Amino acid sequence: MPSPEPFTGGCQCGAVRYEVSSAPFGVHVCHCRMCQKAVGGPFAVICPVLKTDFRLVRGEMSHFWSSDVARRGFCSQCGTPMTFEYPEAPDLGLLVGTFDHPELIMPEAQYGIESRLPWVRLLPTLPGDQPTYAHDPAMLERISTSNHQHPDQPTTAWAVHHHGADNG
Repeated sequence: MPSPEPFTGGCQCGAVRYEVSSAPFGVHVCHCRMCQKAVGGPFAVICPVLKTDFRLVRGEMSHFWSSDVARRGFCSQCGTPMTFEYPEAPDLGLLVGTFDHPELIMPEAQYGIESRLPWVRLLPTLPGDQPTYAHDPAMLERISTSNHQHPDQPTTAWAVHHHGADNG
């Protein structure tokens, strides 16, 4: 895997941004029901990193204890699920979609397969050869010109626009 260290990422709105000074390890797809609900999707892709190599560069995460032993971090402004953590463990699981370059991070294993949705195996057989909104260019234009999503890169513009200052 290419290593554009530090790895950077954040939530959808940009209120929470982070950097990691080492590559994720033991990256896995988790199909358990708890992960499905936490990410609002069929599975989570969890990218463990050492807590000592992780730092927030903007904002703070809110947390939800999904069990007595695990908590999940999220942005309280936009709701983006961002982390999975056993607080006493040395590592923190970042969700792959929060990285600025998720394409560089490849899963190595699958867990929670007892809850894997049966149709997940069919995904490669479904049609999917057109870009988003290829059938509706007007909608693509509306979305593109009104996009509030933070770009996939470190910025100072978000904080200046939203809060007047930036710490990362």
